[in-house]
Amino acid sequence: MRNEFDDIARTLIWAAGMVLQSGPADRRRIARAYRKAQERVAAIPAANGDARPRIVACFEAFDDYKSREDVAGVGWLLTAIQERVNEHDLPDWQALNLLVDDVLEMLGLVEMTVH
Repeated sequence: MRNEFDDIARTLIWAAGMVLQSGPADRRRIARAYRKAQERVAAIPAANGDARPRIVACFEAFDDYKSREDVAGVGWLLTAIQERVNEHDLPDWQALNLLVDDVLEMLGLVEMTVH
């Protein structure tokens, strides 16, 4: 039986690796793609709290980027994961949320906060 938490965590680790291996220009492209994905999902209504339509749209865009071997697709993948994690129904979703924030921070999309 597959564990969705583990699958998402592995995908986030892969995405983090892609970001770390990217130079500044590609990181900016990933960040721009992430912002574009965020705008796109904001325009898709959540169906009774179900983010599936948003997630599917992100994966379709990611698949297109992947077919062109374009690292910017990582931005769409991060948005898909973020949408799934934001449903708050996965065990330990908070840990996944922290991982997403860490990757976004590497892209310069999240500012450090002091608590």
